[in-house]
Amino acid sequence: MVKSMNAAIAGLKAHQTRLDVLGNNIANVNTWGYKSRTTNFQDSVYTSLKNGQSGTDNPTVGTLGGINTSQLGYGAVVSSVSTNFGTSNGQYTGNDLDCQISGPGFFIVGPYNDQTLNTQIEIQGSDVNGIDLSGGGAYFSRVGIFNPDANGYLVDDNGNYVYGYAPVSQEKDENGNVTMNYTQLVPIRVPLSEDADANGELYTVTSWRIGQDGTVVGTTVDKQIITIGQIAVANVENPNGLNQKTGYYYEVGNNSGRIVGMPTTEATGLINSGFLEMSNTDLAFDFATMITTQRGYQANTKIITVTDEILEQLVNMKR
Repeated sequence: MVKSMNAAIAGLKAHQTRLDVLGNNIANVNTWGYKSRTTNFQDSVYTSLKNGQSGTDNPTVGTLGGINTSQLGYGAVVSSVSTNFGTSNGQYTGNDLDCQISGPGFFIVGPYNDQTLNTQIEIQGSDVNGIDLSGGGAYFSRVGIFNPDANGYLVDDNGNYVYGYAPVSQEKDENGNVTMNYTQLVPIRVPLSEDADANGELYTVTSWRIGQDGTVVGTTVDKQIITIGQIAVANVENPNGLNQKTGYYYEVGNNSGRIVGMPTTEATGLINSGFLEMSNTDLAFDFATMITTQRGYQANTKIITVTDEILEQLVNMKR
C-alpha cells in the first residue's frame, strides 16, 4: 500500500509539470516567435516480484515450462519536454524592418564580435560556402524586430547586432546586383560613403528596406539607393538541441548538431518584410490537454485518499 502512495505522488509531480508547461504555452499565446512545448511521460522504475524463466528445450517428466516476469512500477515521471519548432503564421506590422523567416532558419544576432565568424563549410548544391557557427559566438532568434542605431548598425530591439554579409562595393553587375563578401559574417552597418574622408563618414540613410533574400538597401538624403548588406540565416541541424536563453534567444547546445550561417534559400526560408512570426501555441489542443491533465491529477489524488483509508482501517483493526 505504501507503494501505491509513492506511485500516486510520482503521478502528481508528473502532471504538475505538464500543467506548468501548458500554463507557459498559454501565457505566451501572443508572444512573437514563441515555440510551444509538449510534456512527455514515461513509466517510473520497476521492481521484479517474480523473475522470468525460459524453461527447457527438452522437457522431461516433472519439469515445468517458462514463466513470465512479474514487475511492479512506481508511477510516472517526465521523460522530456520537447519543443515544436514548426513555422507559425506571420502577422503584418507595417514596419519595413520587421522580418519573419518563412522556413526553419534563424536570425543570427549577438553582441559585437571583433573576431569575424569566418570558418567556412561547403554547402552541397550551393556556390556559396556557409559559416560554421557550431562553436558559439552568436545567438539565434526567430523574431526580427530590427532598427538602425545611432552608429548605422542594424540591431534588434534588445540592442544585439544583426549579422550578415557586407557588400564588396556599390558597383552593380550586369544583372543589377551588388557583390557580397560571403567569406565572413559581420554586423550589418551602413557602408562608408564613396567620398568619405579620413574620419570614415558613413552614408546618411533616410529609409531602409529588406528584400526576400535578406538584402538590406537604403535611400540616402540625395535619393541614392545603396546596398547596406545582406542578412544571413542559421540552419540548425537539431533545433531541439539548442539552449534557450531569456526572451526569444537560443544558443548552441551540446546536442544541437552542425549550425551553418548562410544566405537565405528556399530550404532555410525566405524573409518576409513587414511581418513578425506569431506564437505557434495551439489553444484548443492545450485546453483539451489541460482537462485530461487535470483529470489525471485528480485520479492520482484519489489513489492517495483510498490508500490513506485502507491504512486507517488497518491501524484500527485492533482497538
